[in-house]
Amino acid sequence: MPESIVVESTAVGVVRITLNRPDKKNALSIALRDEVSEALDDLAHDDDLKLLVVTGAGNIFSAGFDLKEFERLGEPEFAERLWTSSDRFHRAWLEFPLPTLAAVNGPAIAGGFDLAVMCDLRVAADTAFFSHPEITFGDVVYSPLHDLVGGALARELCLTGRRVSAEEARSLRLVSNVVDPGELEAEVTRWSEQVTAAPREVLLRTKAKVIRRAAIDAQATLDL
Repeated sequence: MPESIVVESTAVGVVRITLNRPDKKNALSIALRDEVSEALDDLAHDDDLKLLVVTGAGNIFSAGFDLKEFERLGEPEFAERLWTSSDRFHRAWLEFPLPTLAAVNGPAIAGGFDLAVMCDLRVAADTAFFSHPEITFGDVVYSPLHDLVGGALARELCLTGRRVSAEEARSLRLVSNVVDPGELEAEVTRWSEQVTAAPREVLLRTKAKVIRRAAIDAQATLDL
């Protein structure tokens, strides 16, 4: 079985996590979420780390949670495992003590959209788009998007589920820049160099301010 994620150092002070289920549109299964949460727990104590980058394998960032698993929510033990995994995953991202950057290499849908907005910075390929189609059948994670773009836009996107193109996302400041897919790696490098120019101690203090100001209670996914 291939790994659900790949964790690698890409430059001094920079680690990249790649969601590695391209055949499943990098869906955020329980196994993948748990692997990411474990990686984040470990990386939070890496004294050399300054920036964490996340991206998707292939040509999609992430299509969100693995809907096949939601078909088993009627099984109490499985449901408990699913929501515990989800709660831990969101908490790990929202409380990560150093800057995070999403390299959105393609569509970021539902939980994939959530993952992108839980990061501190976002750059996108022009093939990317963002949407919350899950509003038609279940809960939408609201708070991280509200923190990022404010109430008016967050309500619009979460209540309608409409698709936002990469270019519109840039105009709305959802992403900092949009580039050709072939240029995304260079764009990530450019932003990484800017972030890692700062001392790690300053990045830690600044990120702590970001977390305090957001004041998001990350204990339960369904309350986000």
